[in-house]
Amino acid sequence: MLRRAAVVAVVLAGALAPVAVADDGTTLGNDPGCRGSLLSVTVCASDNSGSPSGGPGTKAKPAGNRGSGGSAAQAPKCTYEKADPQPPAENLAWDGKTPKDGAIYRVWCEGGRVGVTFVPTGAAGPAVPTIDPELVARRAVDSMRLVGPAVASPRAAGRYVVGMPMWMWVTRSTSSYGPATATATAGGVTVTATARVSAIRWDMGDGTTITCTGPGTPYTADRGKTPSPDCGHRYTQTSAGRPDDRYQGTATATWTVTWTAPALGDGGTFTETRQTAFTAAVGEVQVLN
Repeated sequence: MLRRAAVVAVVLAGALAPVAVADDGTTLGNDPGCRGSLLSVTVCASDNSGSPSGGPGTKAKPAGNRGSGGSAAQAPKCTYEKADPQPPAENLAWDGKTPKDGAIYRVWCEGGRVGVTFVPTGAAGPAVPTIDPELVARRAVDSMRLVGPAVASPRAAGRYVVGMPMWMWVTRSTSSYGPATATATAGGVTVTATARVSAIRWDMGDGTTITCTGPGTPYTADRGKTPSPDCGHRYTQTSAGRPDDRYQGTATATWTVTWTAPALGDGGTFTETRQTAFTAAVGEVQVLN
């Protein structure tokens, strides 16, 4: 799943003109001669000054747009930071070069990080990397088929009472709680990603929310009327008069994904969310005199 486009080439000559075309032939810009790939969008820009501006540690020069109406659109701005320490010689980013030829830089462009790239010594402007390892990591996560929390309580068949402690918990599995691990490869870059739930946000349907950092503790009869030690709630009103006479709630899991690209000496984290709906029928205890 393509979440964002990695900028993979900047060509300088002629008049300013950013363009991009996907591999399937769809023209994203105004120059059919520029081709991208399924993992990336290629941005072609030109500058009639005849030489690139900037360099490592600076922002790339924005390109204008020759689109209809003459409105100005900018190519993504990128910043470069020299990796310290430099990655080992077997790192793919060296591409057969050595420290005598240049250095490896980390790259961030508008919208997020891009990756790493080799910059030759004395280069007026650094090249932009061809593979965004985070995009590869997101493809690995897609293959995990992560789902929302497997809500064990509140149960749809359960009956709950106003003012009584409700214990909330989920059943843990690889796809609903983690950890789940998968690997994806693109352009010779292999990325391993591991996902696990770091928090669950419970929207109880009565206007309150509770965030639990664990799966919750299952209730047992010997607990009596004690509240949950880590994930619980008390309803203060009955669910009568609500749709199906039940509170309509949701449990939203935040998945934290940690990924590594060993050959690039790179890694990082990002989060995704998955949601599950639940209902709770809440009544009152009737006391007879």
